[in-house]
Amino acid sequence: MSWLDLLNDLEQGKVRAATQDANGQWHANVEVKQGILEAFRHGVNTEYPGGFVDKDNLAPRGFASEQGVRMVPGGSSVRRGAYVASGTIIMSPAYINIGAYVDSGTMVDSHALVGSCAQIGKNVHLSVAVQVGGVLEPVGASPVVVEDGAFIGAGCVLVEGVVVKKNAVLAPGVRLSASIPVFDCVNERMLDKGEAIPENAIVIPGSRPVSSEWGQAQGLSMSCALIVKYRDEQSDASLLLEEVLR
Repeated sequence: MSWLDLLNDLEQGKVRAATQDANGQWHANVEVKQGILEAFRHGVNTEYPGGFVDKDNLAPRGFASEQGVRMVPGGSSVRRGAYVASGTIIMSPAYINIGAYVDSGTMVDSHALVGSCAQIGKNVHLSVAVQVGGVLEPVGASPVVVEDGAFIGAGCVLVEGVVVKKNAVLAPGVRLSASIPVFDCVNERMLDKGEAIPENAIVIPGSRPVSSEWGQAQGLSMSCALIVKYRDEQSDASLLLEEVLR
């Protein structure tokens, strides 16, 4: 497949930069990521209206009303090679990068970033200033995944291949990466490195003391994340207001 055909297939959702196996594990699609890098190599820097410069073959996408995507005016951009499903709402300004997949019913709020190859499921809410990191290289590295129904609170940062499972809720300011530990206070365990945020988990920012004697003497602490409960009827009710905005 040529890089041009690949970009077209990505935009139509026919291929994805990551896929889920029968056990629910996500894996990078190496051939797709290699094709995206090939598109970069073939592109030539060119000027666009408004003083922008980018590869001539990766121009921002536009949408027609029949596509069912609502992107409000004011500076948002969806790059070539990104899939945005019907029913998606993109507030301004927001950015969706090449290779990303954003499924139906999802809201991408103001100042939110969906990085290259990130995978966002159905009916997800990415709140104001959420940063979903992207990854093109190394090609075998899995991107960040947010599964169906998850609610990502304002200012959250998700990087380094973090996976958030279905219907999980991240409170504002939660930061997740490969090196930030996550403690499940309900089941009294620490998630294994690389383990996904479980379905229906409600996660808040936390901290834990530095273990060294010097660090303890200085009163230092390090960032972590805490699962404080799992979703119930009361927590679901608090998230219903956003349906009015759709």
